[in-house]
Amino acid sequence: MHVRTRTRGFAATLTLAFALAGGQASAAPSTDSAESTAAARVVTYDASASAEFKTAVDRGAAIWNESVDGVELRPVATGQRANIRILADDGWPRAQTTSLGNGTVYMGRQAVDQGYDTVRISSHELGHILGLPDRKPGPCSSLMSGSSAGTACTNPYPNAAEKAEVEGNFGGVLARPAEDPFAALITD
Repeated sequence: MHVRTRTRGFAATLTLAFALAGGQASAAPSTDSAESTAAARVVTYDASASAEFKTAVDRGAAIWNESVDGVELRPVATGQRANIRILADDGWPRAQTTSLGNGTVYMGRQAVDQGYDTVRISSHELGHILGLPDRKPGPCSSLMSGSSAGTACTNPYPNAAEKAEVEGNFGGVLARPAEDPFAALITD
């Protein structure tokens, strides 16, 4: 009899807890990587006007996708509007961020003509769109050190602190309000 009473008491407690939770069942967060990826905020990019830099842009996006879970950069579908436009021009590389995850990247030929690596440039400029500032001067191990690391630096990967900052920027963020502090920020 004593076991039966405990079982009924436990069942009653579970029923009460379920009712107090609004009848909604919830599960613990999954550690399954496929499910984690599905939770990432998708940010699309259009590299159709990036000319000779298209391969570097795609590689830069892939590097970010390998490095963080909170956001996924994807090429835009035909006929859709992209969050990020990538353009080739003859100036210095730069990013114009309109809000977190939105803006324009200029893949400037001037830096390439001076010997800077195109994939590092792409990853760096996409880093600005993902909310990272320049960190100059800095070592080659810091992606956001940009040109201050010199032309010999070809590292296109964000370091642990840069990855963590992007994860923090996109953790649970669906959209930024119009008064976004990144609005119209132009960085190189």
